[in-house]
Amino acid sequence: MSPTSPKAFPVSWDQFHRDCRALAWRLASAGPFEGIVCITRGGLVPAAIVARELDVRLIESVCIASYHDYKNQGELQVLKDISPSIKALGDGTGKGVLVIDDLTDTGKTAKIVRDMLPNAHFAAVYAKPAGRPLIDTFVTEVSQDTWIYFPWDMGLAYQAPIREGSAG
Repeated sequence: MSPTSPKAFPVSWDQFHRDCRALAWRLASAGPFEGIVCITRGGLVPAAIVARELDVRLIESVCIASYHDYKNQGELQVLKDISPSIKALGDGTGKGVLVIDDLTDTGKTAKIVRDMLPNAHFAAVYAKPAGRPLIDTFVTEVSQDTWIYFPWDMGLAYQAPIREGSAG
């Protein structure tokens, strides 16, 4: 899905914060969690908010690049693996670990991390149908052909009305 999609879903900082807190509410009964692994870069902000809400202090990142040009998902590349101390939790299976991302799109990134931590609990703020089966908890599902504009990717600009962007 490219950012030229007619289905745009712009998310403000306020909305994103509310959605992350809603995610934390859903996750509260799924824990307790010994640690959080955020999938960077998108998972950094929701991981910070969820960690605060659930009072989790052990936070790690796994760095995977998939959108190399902000338009098309390319070959996935693990830039930084999960630390051995996190991988050792739950008898080395990830039990008791919460993995957080901003969005599950195709599920390819989640699959790589799930292979690293098969028994971790996977959560995303937003989910698309193709990636939905790979996560355990999410807040909002959007259609596969929707492009989510996250607040860290946007500046203030005019938004055309939805009707102007449609063909009919």
